[in-house]
Amino acid sequence: MSGFQSMVYKDDTICALASPQGSGAIAVIRLSGKESLNIALAHFSARKKPINHDNIISHHLYFGDFIDGDKIIDEILLSYFKGPNSYTTEDIIEISCHGSTYVQQLIIQVLLDSGARMADAGEFTMRAFYNGRMDLSQAEGVADLIASQSKTAHQLALNQMRGGFSDKIKELRTELLNFTSLIELELDFAEEDVEFADRKQFLLLINRLKLELNKLIESFKLGNVIKKGIPVAIIGKPNAGKSTLLNALLNEEKALVSEIPGTTRDSIEDTIVIDGYTFRFIDTAGLRNSTDVIENMGIERTYEKINQAVIILYICDISEINREHIDEVFNEFKSYINDIDKHFIFVANKIDELETIPPHLKDMLEQNSVFVSAKRKENIHLLASTLVSKVKDKNIGNEIIVSNSRHYDALAKSLDSLIQVEIGFQNDIPTDLISIDIRQCLHHLGTITGEITTDEVLGNIFGKFCIGK
Repeated sequence: MSGFQSMVYKDDTICALASPQGSGAIAVIRLSGKESLNIALAHFSARKKPINHDNIISHHLYFGDFIDGDKIIDEILLSYFKGPNSYTTEDIIEISCHGSTYVQQLIIQVLLDSGARMADAGEFTMRAFYNGRMDLSQAEGVADLIASQSKTAHQLALNQMRGGFSDKIKELRTELLNFTSLIELELDFAEEDVEFADRKQFLLLINRLKLELNKLIESFKLGNVIKKGIPVAIIGKPNAGKSTLLNALLNEEKALVSEIPGTTRDSIEDTIVIDGYTFRFIDTAGLRNSTDVIENMGIERTYEKINQAVIILYICDISEINREHIDEVFNEFKSYINDIDKHFIFVANKIDELETIPPHLKDMLEQNSVFVSAKRKENIHLLASTLVSKVKDKNIGNEIIVSNSRHYDALAKSLDSLIQVEIGFQNDIPTDLISIDIRQCLHHLGTITGEITTDEVLGNIFGKFCIGK
């Protein structure tokens, strides 16, 4: 991270391991900068026709040996990407060698001895940003794509990396900037009392921009869930089988299982990908009246997790289900059951303890119910399918969805500034003061794409990248 404290672009040649650390079948070492080709050719001996500056072709692979003087270090594939048609817009060399950590270290050391330096975390992408290959939002999309663990998170990151979100922000900013230039032009002719900007048209623009910003801000609820995993709270009375169910879903002994009521005193979280969707399961303390201070703290946290959850699994012992119990649950969790942003599912557990499931139970529980035996892992696949069915309609396609908290914060501040502009016009505030709020809105929008930024922001963003990217 220290290399990014000043965030000054350095016109030198960097190198780093671009594949994961450790040994494997192959490893990829990357060079970027004006001396990349010179350094690479000084240590490459092609097996067939000799390769030099005159005959090497961009975006081609060459087979040969990586050498250090008269010593052969490894057989490699060398690829050359001539700038500006490369990831960083600089000349890039990629060396595919065998995955021995010893071989990787030898090759990197030779490159360093030949004039390259080790890249800082995210420096390749930072150079792509500085050189105009991508804006800041797209660069963050690259990091999200690398970190994506599910189909939806992958699609979300891919959309952002391709610039859909950036294009929308630039479009909004350009429209506002055009009107701002007219408003500020009026300030130069203040003594002549002229208007260059149509106030009615400007108010219409503000209303439309507010709608667009509100839509993007609202999308963060979905985007954040997709990025971090769909939160699923597992709740119910003590000994209903919540921890056993969590273990069955995760297919591992994650939670402690005991016949003693109140064993789970704090929430336990873990994630699993089902049909391309990441679910973040939260096993919570059993809901009951207790005199145990620690257990009561766990129960309080349970209600906090219920508020945060998108899906609520209410686990009940099938032998204890009756109309009174169902009515009690409906009354206690009515607000969640009727919440269109949440999905409340009854899970009737311990079906292995009944010979048959009484028909009246299904009638009482209606359609949002699944009958399982967590202990024997019976019908766990049906529960998994039910979970997917609740979120599969959230196919994002090419829709613009905000998933980055930095973007969300900037959008919220932009909206606040626009609201102040609207209030200013409605109250006949002087144009020069209104202009300040417009500029604030433009500033916040500009921070999203990197048209306006600081070393601190850049260091925070690129410092989280892996070295080699």
